[in-house]
Amino acid sequence: MSNNIKHFYNTADFSQKEILDLIDMAIKMKSGQIDPKLTGKTLATMFFNPSLRTRVSFAIAMQKLGGTALDISIKEGSYTFEFEEGAVMDKGTIEHVKEGAGVLSKYCDGIAVRSSELITSGAKTVDVSSWEELKKDKVLKGFMKYSSVPVINMESNVYHPCQGLGDALTIKEKLGNPKKQKYILTWVNHPKALPMATPNSEILASCDLGMDVLVAYPEGWDLDPEIVSVMEQRVALAGGKITFTNSMEEAFKDAKVVCAKSWGGLKYYGKWEEEAEIKKDLKNWIVDEEKMKLTDNAYFMHCLPVRRNVEVTDEVIDSKNSIVLFQAENRLWAQMAILIKLLGEDYEEK
Repeated sequence: MSNNIKHFYNTADFSQKEILDLIDMAIKMKSGQIDPKLTGKTLATMFFNPSLRTRVSFAIAMQKLGGTALDISIKEGSYTFEFEEGAVMDKGTIEHVKEGAGVLSKYCDGIAVRSSELITSGAKTVDVSSWEELKKDKVLKGFMKYSSVPVINMESNVYHPCQGLGDALTIKEKLGNPKKQKYILTWVNHPKALPMATPNSEILASCDLGMDVLVAYPEGWDLDPEIVSVMEQRVALAGGKITFTNSMEEAFKDAKVVCAKSWGGLKYYGKWEEEAEIKKDLKNWIVDEEKMKLTDNAYFMHCLPVRRNVEVTDEVIDSKNSIVLFQAENRLWAQMAILIKLLGEDYEEK
């Protein structure tokens, strides 16, 4: 990573005070108490994957702040980067990240990158290498290493910190004081294998709020032990706790917030056909009215896009307790706070 440059790769790279300050800043911007600006600033946004909420919310965030978001479309086969050190570039890659990041740093005040090898608009799961290889996050970390301006992670193989911060903002607004209140993140069935980035960051965010965090998933879908260790450290520091269960019904009891998200099992990375066979017997891992009745009138959250009547029933996602659109809106305000922190200067409250 470049010396003295603060990137936004993972919320756990920041102190809990810094995370809570970002949430507070987002709330104040949303309510009109502060109106910071990034006049004349430019953010390069690079999407190696499909995007709706992230693409639009970052563009509007920069517009609201008086700056410009430059959307650089990176499509496989049209413009390719090399990330390996010492590579002999006599094949398909056009430009090394050393020059790519360096040039963008000369033009722009920040770079935002989305690159996750499991995100696809195709009907089938993309073939990937092992989790240990994907965990290296070569694309994000390549840009972070060679950029002389802040780099923002718009979702990698490992983390989706903008989603996590937006979720934390949503929970704070809805619950007031989230400390010790029960938050569950439950795995749900899905026809494709999805990245662990979003659940990793959503759990970390709820940990930083000091909640009673319970993560539910079928046997075989455990999260990465190293990341779980960080979750345990963060939640203890915030005065909460985290536990894990293989029972969806147990998890729902007395919950105040239910967050649903699918992810690919670590043990199945690169063996998706085997995972798909096992998932045929996991169709009961869906959020429905019966399970929601076990909660303490809980809010329902999902990062979107969502597979209706696969991950969650229409009755739940369309209910008064569903806050998925409110949650999506808060991505905008959370990202505005991130942009101000990384690219902005001091501001005064109104």
